[in-house]
Amino acid sequence: MNKKKRLTPYVILISCAAALGGLLFGYDTAVISGAIGFLQVKFSLDSVAVGWVTSCILIGCAIGVSIAGVLSDRFGRKKILVLSAIIFAASSLGASLAGSYMTLVIWRMLAGVGIGLTSLITPLYIAEMAPAEVRGKLVSVNQLAITIGIFVVYFINAAIASGSSQAWNVSTGWRVMMGIGVIPSALFLLALIPAGESPRWLTQHGKPDRALSVLKKVEGNSDDAESELTEIKEAGKIVDDSRFRDLFNKTWFPVVVIGVLLALFQQFSGSNAIMYYAPEIFKGAGFGQDGAFMATVSIGVINMGITVVSLGLVDKVGRKQLLGWGSLAMSICLLVVAICFFTGASATLTLIFILLAIAAYAISLAPVTWIIISEIFPSRIRGRAMSICTVVLWLSDFTLSYTFPILTQNIGEGWTFMLYTAVTLLSAIFIWRVLPETKGKSLEQIERFWKERASR
Repeated sequence: MNKKKRLTPYVILISCAAALGGLLFGYDTAVISGAIGFLQVKFSLDSVAVGWVTSCILIGCAIGVSIAGVLSDRFGRKKILVLSAIIFAASSLGASLAGSYMTLVIWRMLAGVGIGLTSLITPLYIAEMAPAEVRGKLVSVNQLAITIGIFVVYFINAAIASGSSQAWNVSTGWRVMMGIGVIPSALFLLALIPAGESPRWLTQHGKPDRALSVLKKVEGNSDDAESELTEIKEAGKIVDDSRFRDLFNKTWFPVVVIGVLLALFQQFSGSNAIMYYAPEIFKGAGFGQDGAFMATVSIGVINMGITVVSLGLVDKVGRKQLLGWGSLAMSICLLVVAICFFTGASATLTLIFILLAIAAYAISLAPVTWIIISEIFPSRIRGRAMSICTVVLWLSDFTLSYTFPILTQNIGEGWTFMLYTAVTLLSAIFIWRVLPETKGKSLEQIERFWKERASR
């Protein structure tokens, strides 16, 4: 197969269109941080209700992911992305009009379903469309879009809340925060119109002519498109069928385990606990309320900026290198954060090492986990296998976000961060010992690697 050096405008277009789902992912998960104080007053919520309305979206995510693989394997990647765009718009509008606490919870769980769909289908779709040489970079665009969504919503929330009375924010401000999500949802839907279906999905469903048409746009010339289609067809002749039990055979069960463990390591690294509870963490470290808010914004800046850096490294340095060194760096930084809480060190020192931990996460576990689970499975079981991994990821995220305040209350911030230190150290060891490098390999080459390993 010819090496393809030029990235066509069509690939850029469809990657950015699909990644708008990532922006909505970031927006919908982070919007609650600005609204929760007003919701607490509006609906007279106790601490349990506050925790539930914050984390219920993650249950929706798990539901969305659990059906995303089956739906995308049956109806196509693009159709499910369109469905998620419609869900995003409906849930944003519904949440903004919610008249009761339970109604709001229902709409947030529906938003979670949309997030779950896009969290699986977007990296899968981009991985199946992108040339091997830039696949990691383009899949990482989705993670960048997530960080942009988080970064943007911090400022939207602040702009809506600042300069307005408490009464207005309690009655209306939080509704505006929720409702603005309709705008990027509509843009997502419009951007998907020119996007084609995955050529791998088309080939598997007996539509090679349509697959070739899409590949010509992706590759930029007919020769490379035909060569790529030939390789896809050859891989299709030897790939396992799409029965669920084939995920647990000798060849693919170890790969599923790798994907599941990466999902667990990504979430129990503690990064999302920092994202969700940053103001409270910084207050516990000694910041005042205004200082805690600015420190939280700095997390958004670092998270987005370092994700940009990772785009240029993932296809040069490689997946294994970034994951391994990033996990180790995060473990060291979290250890220092724990020591800061144990010793009562300055708030500034605590902030510095939290930001360094987020930077290590943003360059490694955050984007690269999604890349790995989008490319290590064969085409016909990719949707179902990714569903398993991503369900585990979202349930882990729910567990993390739900248990963080319980842990800090019962064992303190220091020991809580020591737990995350241990997880990230185990992640580094696992990656160095078990995970193969997939940089620069086509999806079909990766598939052959696993088959050869299983036959030894």
